[in-house]
Amino acid sequence: MKKQKPQLLFFFILVCLHFLAANFAHPVTPTIIKNLELGDYMFGLAFAGMAGFSFLFSPFWGKLADYVQSRTILLIGSVGYAFGQILFSLGTTELTIMIARCTSGFFVSGVSVCMLTYTVNMSDEKVRGRNLTIQATITTVAATFGYLIGGLFGEVSVNLAFGVQAGTLAISGLLFFFCLKNDRKNVAGKVPMKQVVKKANPFAAFMSAGQFMTVVFAVLFTVVFLSNFAFTAYDQCFNYYIKDQFGFTSMYNGVIKAITGSISLVANMTLCMYILKKTNVAKSEVKILTASAVALFGAILSDGVVPFIILTVVYLSMNSVCVPVLQSIVASGAPKEKSNIVMGFYNAMRSFGQVCGALFAGFAYEAGPRIPFFTAGGTLIVAAAGTVLYIIMKGRKEHVGKC
Repeated sequence: MKKQKPQLLFFFILVCLHFLAANFAHPVTPTIIKNLELGDYMFGLAFAGMAGFSFLFSPFWGKLADYVQSRTILLIGSVGYAFGQILFSLGTTELTIMIARCTSGFFVSGVSVCMLTYTVNMSDEKVRGRNLTIQATITTVAATFGYLIGGLFGEVSVNLAFGVQAGTLAISGLLFFFCLKNDRKNVAGKVPMKQVVKKANPFAAFMSAGQFMTVVFAVLFTVVFLSNFAFTAYDQCFNYYIKDQFGFTSMYNGVIKAITGSISLVANMTLCMYILKKTNVAKSEVKILTASAVALFGAILSDGVVPFIILTVVYLSMNSVCVPVLQSIVASGAPKEKSNIVMGFYNAMRSFGQVCGALFAGFAYEAGPRIPFFTAGGTLIVAAAGTVLYIIMKGRKEHVGKC
C-alpha cells in the first residue's frame, strides 16, 4: 500500500483534470441548441445518445479490461472522447449532433469503467470504500468547477469552450497512459477481440451477471437505476430551464455549479466520510435520498428565482453525497475477483438510468417545463423505498441466494 498511495494520489489528480475538461461544454450546450433553432427535446435526446452508448459499451470495456491494462483504456477513451466533442462542436443538424454524442458516449464509457476498476485494483480491501468515495468526490467537485470554467469560456466563444475541452481531454489521456503504473500484475494476454465482443455486449453481460448477482444485489442495482434516472432528469432540465425560463447565460450556469461544488466538497469531506465510518451506510442513503427529494420539490414549487437557486444548491449538494455512498455500497458487496464485472455492470445501470432520465426529461419538457422535476422527485422517493427493501432483505439470510 505504501507504493500504491503516491500512485493513487497522482491518479486522483488526473481524474480531477479529466472531469474538469469533461464539463467545459455542458454550460454552452443549451446555447448551441437555441442558436441552431432545434427542438427543446434535443437537450435530453443528445445527452441520452451519449448515455445510451455508454450503457451499451460499458460491459465491452469492462471485459476488455481483463486483457488490457486500465491505463491503456483510459488513453483510448480520453482521446476518443476529445474527438467526439470536436464533432459535437461542428454539428449543425440533429443527426450530426446525435452522431457526435454517441461517439463521445462510446469512448467515455471506457473512461468511467476503468477509473473505477483502477481505484478498486490499486486499493487494499480495507480502504477501497474510502478511496472510491474520494474519487467520487473529486469527480463531483471537478465537474462543478468545470461548469464554471466552461461557462466563462462560453461567454467568449462556444468554440473556445470546445477547443480547450478537447485539448485537455487528450492531454489527460496521455498522462494516464505514460504516468500511471499498471493496476494488475497479470492480464489475460492477447486480446481475442471476437470473444470480447461476443461476451461483452450489454445484454449478454446482463445474463452473465449471474456470476455475482443475488436478489439483494438486484434490488440495489434497481436503486442505482432509479437514482440516476432522477438525477439526470433534473440535471438536464436544470441546464435548459434556467436558459429557457430565466434567460441566464452560460456564466450563471457555471457560477451556480461552482457554488454547489464548494459546498459538495465540504459535505463529502465531512458528512460523507462520517456516514461511511460511523453509520449504517444503507440507512444513511435512505435519509439522503429523502432529503434530496424534499429539496427538489421545494425548488420547483417555489415561484421566485432566489428560492429556486438556493434549494437547487441544497439538492445538488445532497446528490453529491448520495453518489459516493451508493457507489460504496455496491463496491463493498463486490467480490475482489469479480470487481471488473461488477463495476462495469454498475456503470451500465447508471448509464441506463441516465438514458431513460434524459429521454424522459427532453420530451416531458415539451409537455410542461416542471413535469420532469416533479417526476424526478417522485423517483427519488421510490429509490429511498427500494433502499429500505434492500436493508430488510440483506438482513434476512434466506434471501441472499443467487437470482
